Amino acid sequence: MPLTFRHVAPLIALASVTVATTPVFAALPVGASAPAVVTPAVLAGKPFEFRLQEALKKGPVVLYFFPAAFTSGCTIEAHDFSDAIAQFAESGATVIGLAHDPIDKLSRFSVTECRNKFAVGVASNAIIDAYKVKMPLLSMSDRTSFVIAPDGRILLAYSALSANGHVTKTLAAVKAWRAAHPAR
Repeated sequence: MPLTFRHVAPLIALASVTVATTPVFAALPVGASAPAVVTPAVLAGKPFEFRLQEALKKGPVVLYFFPAAFTSGCTIEAHDFSDAIAQFAESGATVIGLAHDPIDKLSRFSVTECRNKFAVGVASNAIIDAYKVKMPLLSMSDRTSFVIAPDGRILLAYSALSANGHVTKTLAAVKAWRAAHPAR
């Protein structure tokens, strides 16, 4: 008997529930060295090459992974980061979002959802693996936010499927770092 959607639908539903209820944890702990990131990125639709080591010379970096551009949660998260970007800048932090999307899609996302205020870049399989943020059963990252100090050490690793909390937690970590390093 050939498989039809009616036969496969329960398996798809079960896989979706499994993925949605699987806890998400950032495997890179606080204090670990952040892996190098060099990747195509866009800011306000303009392409460039993002280099984590270069960004860290300016101050802390908020490196947040999101599953896919233009999905509801990822759009909310981009809007939240966009709304708070001035506060991150006041503390000397750079914000960049990474997703396993093609650069042309991220270019549109940078203009419409990031509102031209911060960069988004391509999360290659190698970067996703290095940061240990691969979503189970899928070729994309989970939703994990890292704050990386200028010395390359991870100050915060926060994973949650919900977009809520990522901006407040990363901003608090950046402000705490700034308070401890006022001369930088």
